[in-house]
Amino acid sequence: MNKKLRLTITILLIVFLAGIVLYPKYKPFLTKKMKGNSIGQEPIRQGQQKLNAIGFIIVPTQMSELINSTGTLRPDEEVDLSFETSGKIVGINFTEGTRVKKGDLLAKINDLPLQAQLQKLQVQLKMAEAKEFRQRSLLDRDAISQESYDQVQTDVQSINADINLIKAQISMTELRAPFDGIIGLRYLSEGSYATPSTKIAKLIKISPLKIEFSIPEKYASEIKIGYPITFSIDGSNQIFNASVYAVDPKIDIETRTIVLRALYPNKNEELKSGRYAGITLELSRIENAVAVPTEALIPQMDGVIVFIYTHGKAQSVKVSTGLRTESKIQITDGLKFGDTLITSGIMQLRQNLPIVLDSLIVNK
Repeated sequence: MNKKLRLTITILLIVFLAGIVLYPKYKPFLTKKMKGNSIGQEPIRQGQQKLNAIGFIIVPTQMSELINSTGTLRPDEEVDLSFETSGKIVGINFTEGTRVKKGDLLAKINDLPLQAQLQKLQVQLKMAEAKEFRQRSLLDRDAISQESYDQVQTDVQSINADINLIKAQISMTELRAPFDGIIGLRYLSEGSYATPSTKIAKLIKISPLKIEFSIPEKYASEIKIGYPITFSIDGSNQIFNASVYAVDPKIDIETRTIVLRALYPNKNEELKSGRYAGITLELSRIENAVAVPTEALIPQMDGVIVFIYTHGKAQSVKVSTGLRTESKIQITDGLKFGDTLITSGIMQLRQNLPIVLDSLIVNK
């Protein structure tokens, strides 16, 4: 053990002495190498490398605050047709999918018993009216009392009331169109027994059409009756115009939205009810706004800044913002028309950085 320890100490002493002897010889070479490395790195730290960027020239722009929603096309009128009474269907007078007019007789229930009762009452009425005529003549000659005449007159009025009741019951056996529209598919045939709960067919009116949609509650006070909207439907590039005609007075507590309905003339009935619609409402419009792409804004602790191109360099400008759309934002203070905004390399920009503009975009 002592021999190994002595050997180790001896080796370390030899290495130490060799270092002392050789250091003066190699000192100039090491110093030169270290200085060379320092000189090579200095230009990289202090060099002003130019940044290639895209410029955005600010010109007067029209901006609009838009609300996008989804809605459903609904018919102006829609009803499930059914009889007011029960009975056997003896006639169906419509063709499925055709247009009908208000008051058209669409279907009929057997009313023979009621017709028979009506005939009986009509005969009784004739007899009662003849008796009332004779009694009135006698009353004029004081041959009968006023009480006797009043009784006969009451009988006439009672029979008339019974006739009106039977006529009303007969009308309940007739199914008539409540409004102009297109009748749908029928669900029963002649000979079927119908009740008031039996659906015969559906009648709809699609000219005009209603568009039902919802908007966030914060916009509820801005939308009034007559407010214009635009909407589109799947499969068509056409934009349709409508106007709000009804606003639900209650806000949905679950979705925090308010339901509105707009009216579209649909004079040619080119649109069908039940279709999905994409709704757009324009809340406000600014004709000559300073608008910039939203990606050009850089949030800071004390506000928002952008960089503009001035004399070949990037200059930071603190701005105030206003109306925001999907791709642009209004600048209310800090920029003016004609300024060139830098819209690329945002993360690399800093004050007075040299800039080379690869291209210029004019705001539209």
